[in-house]
Amino acid sequence: MMKTIKFEIDADGIAVLTIDVKDKPMNVITPEFMDEIAESADRIASDENIKGAVITSGKDSFMAGADLKELVDVFEQGRDIKEVYTWCRKLQQAYRKLETCGKPVAAAINGTALGGGLELCLACHYRVAADNPKSVLGQPEVQIGLIPGGGGTQRLPRLMGIEPALRLLTEGKHVTPVKALELGFIDEVVEAGTEIAAAKAWILGHGNAEQPWDKKGFKVPGGAGLMHPSAIQTQMVGTALLQKMTNHNYPAPIAIMSAVYEGSVLPMDMALDIESKYFAKMLVNPVSRNMTRTLFINKGAADKLVRRPQGPEKRPVTKLGILGAGMMGAGIAHVSAVAGMQVVLLDTSQEKAEKGKDYSRKLLQKRIDRGRITSDNAADILERIQATKNYDKLAGCELVIEAVFEDTDLKAGVTAKTEAVISDNAIFASNTSTLPITGLATASRRPEQFIGIHFFSPVDKMPLVEVIVGEKTNDVAIAQALDYIQQIRKTPIVVNDSRGFYTSRVFGTYSREGIMMLAEGIRPALIENVARQAGMPVGPLAVTDEVTLELSYHVMSQARKALGDAYVATPADDVISKFVEDFERKGRRFGKGFYDYPEDGKKRLWPGLAEHYPLTGEQPDPQQLRRRIFYIQAIETVRCMEEGVVTHPADADIGSIFGWGFPPYTGGTISFIETEGLGNFVEEADRLAESFGERFAVPQSLRSMADNGETFYQLAEEKLQRPAA
Repeated sequence: MMKTIKFEIDADGIAVLTIDVKDKPMNVITPEFMDEIAESADRIASDENIKGAVITSGKDSFMAGADLKELVDVFEQGRDIKEVYTWCRKLQQAYRKLETCGKPVAAAINGTALGGGLELCLACHYRVAADNPKSVLGQPEVQIGLIPGGGGTQRLPRLMGIEPALRLLTEGKHVTPVKALELGFIDEVVEAGTEIAAAKAWILGHGNAEQPWDKKGFKVPGGAGLMHPSAIQTQMVGTALLQKMTNHNYPAPIAIMSAVYEGSVLPMDMALDIESKYFAKMLVNPVSRNMTRTLFINKGAADKLVRRPQGPEKRPVTKLGILGAGMMGAGIAHVSAVAGMQVVLLDTSQEKAEKGKDYSRKLLQKRIDRGRITSDNAADILERIQATKNYDKLAGCELVIEAVFEDTDLKAGVTAKTEAVISDNAIFASNTSTLPITGLATASRRPEQFIGIHFFSPVDKMPLVEVIVGEKTNDVAIAQALDYIQQIRKTPIVVNDSRGFYTSRVFGTYSREGIMMLAEGIRPALIENVARQAGMPVGPLAVTDEVTLELSYHVMSQARKALGDAYVATPADDVISKFVEDFERKGRRFGKGFYDYPEDGKKRLWPGLAEHYPLTGEQPDPQQLRRRIFYIQAIETVRCMEEGVVTHPADADIGSIFGWGFPPYTGGTISFIETEGLGNFVEEADRLAESFGERFAVPQSLRSMADNGETFYQLAEEKLQRPAA
């Protein structure tokens, strides 16, 4: 009795294999499945009553690849590369049995087929897909630092040619069934619900039981071979482009390129062996563990509101109030209206409020121009946004988000005006990026319903939202904030209150470290280039210009005022003050900052930097700068965890990647430390502290963890499994 495949033979002698992996929302590759697909292939081959077989799914989707948690466990458990290679070969051999069973096998693809699921389809002799607009097909392994391991790097190029296959494999993009038909790796697209009948009809009418690559004289479409001009050009150009895109931080795209190029000149069985070796090498690489754990497992849990308090009932927001129609407020209004909410967008004048609504009008027009929505759809969305200067319009809002300038007194004023209008059970949220929520909540007559909801700019593009819990914030407010974030399809993390919270606080160390390097006499271009090559999306000087030096100056001034003698100044403070007060270079929005921004040309570093911050005679090694950039952010993250600002390493990792762009290949700031090894990290941090100051001193908690051989994720898992007191 098989557990993952239902095997039935119809009156025409066609075996129908229905995949249904129990206790999983989507079919995934399990050890049982690998055994049973091989067993099924043997039965198809040996049973004289079976003319052919159709493989389909018993779920809404067809099939995905391996369970991601199991892939992470492979790394965590330190499995030997030979063991990983053997696992991969077992899957390949099962699929190979299917395509060489001597009888025609067709895939009836009823829904999404990704990774190993698509590879199963490729091992079939014919592929019929349902014309379902929600279905996608693809090999997304590169997005988690892996390469396909079930034959994808070998069968796709043989079906569609090396160059188009490489684009699909190295980008990890999903395509619709219709697009897959156009690309040549799907044979037929039919009306949903008729795919099994179409697959059976092919078997009875044609029934070719031999793959094209197993026929004598087969040639890869478009050419292949060590001396084929087209193949050589694709390899050379493709490798150069990948190296430029990845800066050698992501090994999987290059491994895919190598597996395709090497395998394309070999018989299929030898080619599959090549793929297995590259797959095993990638799976035991920490990049795969890091990307899988953070970008998919942790993010998926966050999207499902893993941090939501269990008690409060789910309460969707139907009417949302927004105070401030500037860029942030206008962006929040847009994503909320798109999600179906009625939005009251309020500012000090009707003109300013209408200008905020115009932001949505422009974004919607772009979507109309690209054919993504109709004019009627856009009109409906705009109709949901009510621009006003009248606080009375906020009546009936379940949630109000304040997005005014970062000034405590200003925020206190709008809080009082709002609470005079909204209902007693409405939640008030501040979109502040730095000011402590507990302090802002003192202006509220109900601080338990006051919370921070920190968006990132531009709101319509940035996926993360940081929820900040004040000292008196209750579970109802947390639940409402998270429910709202899920409504607008963003990813939330939950942190406790502090100045700068988590994301702004740690991000600030990145920009300040770059500014301090400038003050030390390090070449500005070297600072910027090292940061980008390390994987940061923008250099520290450029990103400071983007958020504006004026804002940095304002935040610094507010912190000094609030902390008094406790404020710890840095050389970066002097640089920022000079740029704002003396040089009047306040950032990109003002036309000049660390960079010049000519109207008719590309931005360039301000030549005056050399005059005010002369270069040292000997410039540092780029690796040292890279370590400083990464370590300062990671150390501040540990401080946030030690202080209880961040309570789970997953939130720290998600926030660092999706909040300010810490490189995805690291898995985030905490995964970066674990990849380095806690002992090695502490030793290197000690050296940096000795050379550059106390800001690199690690918290005692990290030192203790290193001494005890512990990790952040291990302790988090143990805490989760510990019985409640």
